[in-house]
Amino acid sequence: MQIGIAGAGFSGAVLARELAEAGHQVVVHETRDHVAGNCHTERDAETGIMIHRYGPHIFHTGDERVWRYVNRFGVLQPYRHRVISTVGGSTYSLPVNLLTINQLFGTSLTPAQAREFIGSQSDQTIDEPQNFEEQALKMMGRKLYEAFFYGYTCKQWGLEPTQIPASVLRRLPLRFSYEDSYFAHPYQAIPRDGYTALVEQILDHPGVEVRLGTPYTHADHDRFDHSIWTGPLDAWFGHRFGRLGYRTLDFEEIRATGDYQGCAVMNYGDIDVPYTRISEHKHFAPWEEHESTVCFREFSRLAGEDDIPYYPIRMAQDKTLLQQYLDAARREPRVTFLGRLGTYRYLDMDVTIADALHAADALTSAISAGRPLPALLQD
Repeated sequence: MQIGIAGAGFSGAVLARELAEAGHQVVVHETRDHVAGNCHTERDAETGIMIHRYGPHIFHTGDERVWRYVNRFGVLQPYRHRVISTVGGSTYSLPVNLLTINQLFGTSLTPAQAREFIGSQSDQTIDEPQNFEEQALKMMGRKLYEAFFYGYTCKQWGLEPTQIPASVLRRLPLRFSYEDSYFAHPYQAIPRDGYTALVEQILDHPGVEVRLGTPYTHADHDRFDHSIWTGPLDAWFGHRFGRLGYRTLDFEEIRATGDYQGCAVMNYGDIDVPYTRISEHKHFAPWEEHESTVCFREFSRLAGEDDIPYYPIRMAQDKTLLQQYLDAARREPRVTFLGRLGTYRYLDMDVTIADALHAADALTSAISAGRPLPALLQD
C-alpha cells in the first residue's frame, strides 16, 4: 500500500517506520526544513550547546514498550528534571514539595505536620471544584496557589484560573517529602545526540521517503491509498467550522559566559513579570561542558493564523468546535488523524509514541484483514 504522511514529528515518524517495516511504501511530507517537529534540537554554532529550538523537552515514561522503542534509535542519557521558581524576589523548589512549603511559610515541618498544616490552609467548603482556582484552593490553600500558580497560569493561558478546567491542576503533584524531581516516571532521559537525530534514525528505512519543506495537500492525498494527518485537525478541513484555539510561544535569546541561572528552568510566578520562565539549555545536557551559555525567556500568547501551535486551549467553546471536527474526521474517507495536532490533545512525547505504535497495530491489522482503515483511534 502507498501511504502519505503529513508531519515528521514523533507521530508521523514512528508510524512511518512501523508501516514501512510492515512492507508498505511511505512518503512523509514535512512543512518545515527539519524533522522532529517542536522537539527539534540543533547544535548552537557559537557555543556547541544543544538547543531545544522550540522549548525544553524532557523524555519521561513508565511505558516499557515506548522506552524500548526509543532506545532502538539513540542513546538516552539519564536526566532528572528539576525546576526552580522565582516569586516575590525569593526562589523556591518546584513542584510543590516539603521544601517549598517550609520555604514559603518559614517553617520546619515534618511530612505529617505539613500534611496537617496544608489541610488547615485548604478550603474544605469546596466539595467538587469547578475550575482551576477552586481545585487549587481545595488542594493547597490560597497562599501556595497565589505564589506558584495564579500568576503563572494567567500568563501561560491568557485566562483567569476561574476560566480553566480543574483537571489541568489535578495532574500536578503536591508532595509531602523533599523529592523535587519534576516527573515521577521510572524512565527519565534526554537523547545524547538530540531529538532530531533520534527522529532521523526512526525515519531511516528504505521504505520511507522524507520530503522536507513540502506541505501535504489534498492533491497529495489523491495520489495515495491512505493518508495520515498529524497537522492541525481544523486545517485539514480548511477551518470550515472555525479555528480551534492554541497558545503559541515567543522566545527571547540570552547569551552569556559561565552559568546564567544555575538550573535548567527557572519559572517566574509574579504576574507583573511578562515571561513565564527562562530555560538554560546547557543544563539539559549535564554530561557536556560549555564555558558559555544560551538561555531563552519564554512568552506565551494566543496563536495567530501564521504562528506555530503549541498547546490546545480546549476551553468550553473549543470543545464544541472540536466535536464538529471530530465528527467530520470520522466521516472523512481514507484518512487517519493522529498526534497532538491531529487529535487536538495535549500529549507528552511518550504518549505520542504510544499512540503512534497503537495506530500502527490497528492500521496493519485492518489492512491485513481487508477492513476499512480507522479515521480516529483516540478522541
